[in-house]
Amino acid sequence: MTLTDTTVKASLFVTCIIDQFFPEVGEAAVRVMQRLGVDVEFDESQTCCGQPAFNNGYWDDAKPTARRLVDSYQSAERVVIPSGSCASMVRVFYNELFHEEPDTLSSAQALAPRVSEFTEFVSDVLGAEKLEGLAHNPKPMRVTYHESCHLKRELGVDSQPRSLIRSLPGVELVEMPQAEVCCGFGGTFSVKYADISAAMLRDKIANIQSANVDAVVAGDMSCLMHIGGGLEKQDTGIRAIHIAQLLDERI
Repeated sequence: MTLTDTTVKASLFVTCIIDQFFPEVGEAAVRVMQRLGVDVEFDESQTCCGQPAFNNGYWDDAKPTARRLVDSYQSAERVVIPSGSCASMVRVFYNELFHEEPDTLSSAQALAPRVSEFTEFVSDVLGAEKLEGLAHNPKPMRVTYHESCHLKRELGVDSQPRSLIRSLPGVELVEMPQAEVCCGFGGTFSVKYADISAAMLRDKIANIQSANVDAVVAGDMSCLMHIGGGLEKQDTGIRAIHIAQLLDERI
C-alpha cells in the first residue's frame, strides 16, 4: 500500500555522517520512501556538500565539492536529504558561497527548489502526514523531538516532523523543555569550544530525561550522534534515533 497515485522520482543525497557512520539511516530513508511509492535513485559518486569547509571559512576548498553536487543533480527531478543541515547548505548557503560565480550561482538557484529535507519531502511533497494506513507496529512508545538548528532556523521546518510522529499509531510525542535549543554539537564548534558544547549537551540531556521517554528523535544525525553519545555515557536507556528510522520501524 502506498499513499501516492503518481510515481514520484527522487534522488537521495545521503550526507557524509550518514554515509560514514550511520548507513542504516540512509537505508531506512530509502525503505520509507519506497513504501510511499517513490522511485528512489542513488548516485554512488556523490560526495560532500561542502559544508564543513564552508563553516570553517575555507570557501576555496568548499567550492569544488559544492560545484560537483550542483552539476551532479541538474537533471534530478527531486533531491531528498535526510539532514536539515546539509539541505540548508544547498538551499541557503550556496547563495553566499557562489555569489561571485554567476553561472554556478544560477545553477545552484535552479536546483534549490527541487531540494527537500526528508520530513519536508514526506509531509509536503508526498502529502503523507497521515501514515496510519501503513502502520504495522502499534507497540506503545513515548518519544520527544529535538529541533535541529539549521532545520528549524534556516529551512523553517518544525511542524512537519511533529505531524509525522503524531500520525504513527502507538507513538506518543512528549514535548521536552527547550526543544528548540541547540544540543551543542555545531560541527567543529564541539571541538573548538568543547567546554561550552559539553555544558549545552548536559542541559539537553536533562531536558530529554525530564520528558520520561523511550527515545529522542531528530532530523540530523550530527545532533543525534552528539546527544546519543551523552545519553549512552550516562546510561539513560534512552535511544537517539533519526526520524527516518522511527518511520521505518513503525510502518
